[in-house]
Amino acid sequence: MLEIQTQKQLQALNTLKLNAIASHYCKINCHSDIVDALEFAKNAQLNSMVLSGGSNVLLPEYLNALVLHMNIKGITIFKETDTYIEVDVAAGETWHEFVLYSTKRKWYGLQNLALIPGLVGASPVQNIGAYGIEVGEFIESVYAYDSLCKTFVRLMADECEFAYRHSIFKQYPMRYIIVSVRFHLYTTARLTLAYGDLKTAMGQEQTAENLQQQVINIRQTKLPDPLVYPNVGSFFKNPMITHTQYQQLSAQFPNMPNYLQPNGYVKVAAGWLVEQAGWKGRRSGAVGMFEHQALVLVNYDQATLQDVQYTYALVQHAVHERFSIWLEPEPVRFLDNGTIALHID
Repeated sequence: MLEIQTQKQLQALNTLKLNAIASHYCKINCHSDIVDALEFAKNAQLNSMVLSGGSNVLLPEYLNALVLHMNIKGITIFKETDTYIEVDVAAGETWHEFVLYSTKRKWYGLQNLALIPGLVGASPVQNIGAYGIEVGEFIESVYAYDSLCKTFVRLMADECEFAYRHSIFKQYPMRYIIVSVRFHLYTTARLTLAYGDLKTAMGQEQTAENLQQQVINIRQTKLPDPLVYPNVGSFFKNPMITHTQYQQLSAQFPNMPNYLQPNGYVKVAAGWLVEQAGWKGRRSGAVGMFEHQALVLVNYDQATLQDVQYTYALVQHAVHERFSIWLEPEPVRFLDNGTIALHID
């Protein structure tokens, strides 16, 4: 039986710890709960929004909407061969715990994505990535409820339109509610060591288990614990610029970290840009960029969404003034009615 709560406080359910109250809230524990929740929202004339692990969202102080909190659990092997395994993981499973579990079972591919906060169901939405890989590379398909067609569907990887921090689920956020993700993982380790600090940390022990441990060590060193310093992880996307623009900037800033992309564009490090613009360790009231990692925005003291917006706008303008690059925030920002908004109104 679906339980609808009213005036639900969401501060403990978002990692930035923004004070946010939802007019209506429910936990989704099974497939039928999704259908029932959407029917309730329709009858109550409310928008519905999905809250996963709360690690990549910016919430207003009041949400006049039905918040669906994904809590479906389960890990099931779908197919297994000598070289690979396909495994269905429910949306409510914790991402980092699943990565650890996969490594323990000797299912390889996701080790670079260890310690990323959030739930499995949110991983395809942003096409989460770190240390040279993106989760979309290891997704065989996604099982979701299509609220437009009012049926459960399975979208194959090519239908998900994965790109850098992008997918069809992000493009049409109100349409698909992810139920589970089918991962295609390998029985033999394939190490991706594109980042110098990770390769150095690995040393002589070239194993997937050590790779995972070094990723955890590096992230723990650089990134603040959300329980101590509320944050959403990396706040800005690494911008893609044209090769011409990169050549112009590199002449002035030869030490700028850069990664040439297959399409000819150049990805530059947003954290480096923020630091060079003078915002590493700098605060504006209750909000600031973390002293050990300039890419992480921290809520230091009961900040509101307006405080967060004001501060990250200051950072954007500082970076643009110095580099003529406009940084795009990663987190999804919700309006009071539960719909998703652009970061610039």
